[in-house]
Amino acid sequence: MLATAHTSALLGLDPRPVRVEVDTFRGIADFILVGLAETSVRESKVRVRSALLQIGVNLAEQVLVVNLAPADMKKSGGAFDLAIAAAVLGALDKVPAGSLNSTLILGELSLTGAVRPVRGVLPQLMGARDQGVRCAIVPRDNGPEAGAVQGIDVLTAETLEDVRRHLSGRDPLPRAEAGDYEPALGGYPDLSDVKGQHGARRALEVAAAGAHHMLMIGPPGGGKTMLARRLPSILPPLGYGEALEVSVIHSVAGVLPPDSGLVRRRAFRAPHHTVSDAGLVGGGVPPRPGEVSLAHLGVLFLDELAEFRRSSLEALRQPLEDGSVTISRAGFRATFPARPLMVAAVNPCPCGYFGDSSGRCRCGAERVQSYRSKLSGPLLDRIDIHVSLPAVEVASLRTSQLGEASHAVRERVQRARDAQRARYEAGETCAATNAQLTSRELDKVAAPDDAGARLLVHAVEQLGLSARAYSKVLRVARTIADLDGSDAVRSPHIAEAIHARVLDRERATSS
Repeated sequence: MLATAHTSALLGLDPRPVRVEVDTFRGIADFILVGLAETSVRESKVRVRSALLQIGVNLAEQVLVVNLAPADMKKSGGAFDLAIAAAVLGALDKVPAGSLNSTLILGELSLTGAVRPVRGVLPQLMGARDQGVRCAIVPRDNGPEAGAVQGIDVLTAETLEDVRRHLSGRDPLPRAEAGDYEPALGGYPDLSDVKGQHGARRALEVAAAGAHHMLMIGPPGGGKTMLARRLPSILPPLGYGEALEVSVIHSVAGVLPPDSGLVRRRAFRAPHHTVSDAGLVGGGVPPRPGEVSLAHLGVLFLDELAEFRRSSLEALRQPLEDGSVTISRAGFRATFPARPLMVAAVNPCPCGYFGDSSGRCRCGAERVQSYRSKLSGPLLDRIDIHVSLPAVEVASLRTSQLGEASHAVRERVQRARDAQRARYEAGETCAATNAQLTSRELDKVAAPDDAGARLLVHAVEQLGLSARAYSKVLRVARTIADLDGSDAVRSPHIAEAIHARVLDRERATSS
């Protein structure tokens, strides 16, 4: 008898429907699996056979032929187990074959028949809903994320026996319930812990307000890491749409929080400088998101930037510019969103004390230049704000007075973001943050006054700014004006934005 179940496979974030066709006939026991299945899928024969035996279905003297269609698409992972087992039950007339119609089935089986959670449930349910599927069965542990998908009846199963009883019409499976979404603001270190470094605190606020990438240059112990780890605390909370977008990426990567369902806090990712290119920007077969995508709409912190592989840093250029990562391999192409707020930290020289008044630095000019040349000009051009951190004064460390708390700074950042969103909703821009404004949009919403225009032209001539850096200055100036509550970009806003190009000033001075 022939039976068909429905499941899906992930290619990046895109779910592709898969038909599980099972035919059975009597003969010497065999389990034939076809359909371009990789090792993890071929091993499902062992899991499915054992799980069926646990519920009293003996496959002795049964030949099973399982086809995973379409046959020209590679399948990997254990998420097909439950659909294969359900189709086998239908083919053996253990459940009505019609009960499998228009039902998406996802889940990995243990040898005992327990249904184990799988990655990528959230995007697969959303894709099935858009394709007209009315019902889905997923593992119980995937219930919290599954409940966030509206427009499809999602049921959760704990064992294969639960699924059989449901398909037989005896005991309906429980539904995945949608919980109330509430963004989480706690859990981050507070900005009030930072003593001194007023310029860097201001730069951090501007970066958060406009979603501008930021580079901090300073000696060891100057507070670069401390500041970066507090950046998420001054960012606005995740909206529901943003949380869903981020959760899809985390679901595909298999790092979604098991209890909360959706990601409720902005991510903070801090990969070590030994990370591989694929670990940073994504890759592999099947393709998985890298750190730059896992930090989407959150913070990506790259400490000791000059120690990263040159190839890894150059691979960041496209995501920082386009807001997405495209992974192309023979036979497939996958795209992941990648719009984090990147903050990086670097020492001024190999020993870290170049320019220090104590004279501790013994790095020659050639060694300093070689160290800084690890950061290419095109990469630095894509970073909006460059801020220099001096060594922290002892007097600042000894004071018991706390700095401004994160919640106060976050309120100003939120007002600036609201101004940007108002322009977006009014149709003045096509971007919700200033960091994404195009050149045409800058001419419309960030044109400086006469004094600011003269100042900007002078800066371009003196600092040798590229066309990209020129646009970066205008974007940062627009954000500073938003923090100032100003509709117009004026010369003080331009001056502060130019001041944020510290590396360009150093290049102009050295030349």
